[in-house]
Amino acid sequence: MVYPVKIEIIGLKDITCSPFPCDNTRSCGLYDCFPTGKLVVAFDALADELRKEYGDRVALTLTLIDDGVPPYVREIIEEFSPPLPIVLINGKYVPMGRISLPLVQKELGKCKEPV
Repeated sequence: MVYPVKIEIIGLKDITCSPFPCDNTRSCGLYDCFPTGKLVVAFDALADELRKEYGDRVALTLTLIDDGVPPYVREIIEEFSPPLPIVLINGKYVPMGRISLPLVQKELGKCKEPV
């Protein structure tokens, strides 16, 4: 596995981070963004948690498509019709549909070499 593992979150600036309510159950595993339920704040919380656990073995990018959709994102939308936010790991679409620390950790666990 080539490090860092690249995680990209794609969405709109003002959308929610999940189709589920931002409540005390915290099934997403994130606490710093509660109770906003907003993508940008949740991305920052996810990035902080992943940096604590994985350090420089992961690199996170937030791609906001409010002002335009890059061609590679357009291709993903045409092929998969995914809900926002879209999650890519090493450029590969991962059907998640929300910001979730446990789901991202699970995907990182599937990498050929431990992250």
